[in-house]
Amino acid sequence: MPRLVLASGSRFRRQLLDRLEIPYAWDSPAIDEAPRPGESPRALVHRLSLAKAERLAADWPDHLIIGSDQVAVFDGEALGKPADEAAARAQLARFSGRRVSFLTGLALIDTRHASHRVCHERYDVIFRPLSEAEIARYVARERPLDAAGSFHMEGLGISLFERLEGDDPNTLIGLPLIRLCQLLREAGLDPLGPR
Repeated sequence: MPRLVLASGSRFRRQLLDRLEIPYAWDSPAIDEAPRPGESPRALVHRLSLAKAERLAADWPDHLIIGSDQVAVFDGEALGKPADEAAARAQLARFSGRRVSFLTGLALIDTRHASHRVCHERYDVIFRPLSEAEIARYVARERPLDAAGSFHMEGLGISLFERLEGDDPNTLIGLPLIRLCQLLREAGLDPLGPR
């Protein structure tokens, strides 16, 4: 059975992967996540999710390596993690009463066969109208500086939304588990298989 590595330092992605009950290692790849000039959001998450997995490939032979990256897309602009609390408040103020798409890239490298797959998942969030005071309280309480879009859906961020639209809510947290299970099965690691 192939062994699994998660190329991420995100505790939220680890919590999601834990749900599959597959033993895995994790390592945080250090890569430059800045978008390239003219790079589309889809191309950005494709490149970064694959780069994260590729960064670990030499150190983890005979493994399946998962890479994932996410951007918020608002008015055609890709938005990453906020630099500070002021930037988080500004992002949330822009999102008030509006739809924001979250695009997550998912890569799976099979170092046994020098092959890889990359896919993209979209999930939409419709924010309810938010007051400045609500935004300030939310950012002060949850400090969502490590999240694209300036919120943690798995925490208090759920209180910011009117509704959610998409196929897999895990996509919004940063690791689309439905698609990941499909890729793992195709690579010979069935989450429901014998251990």
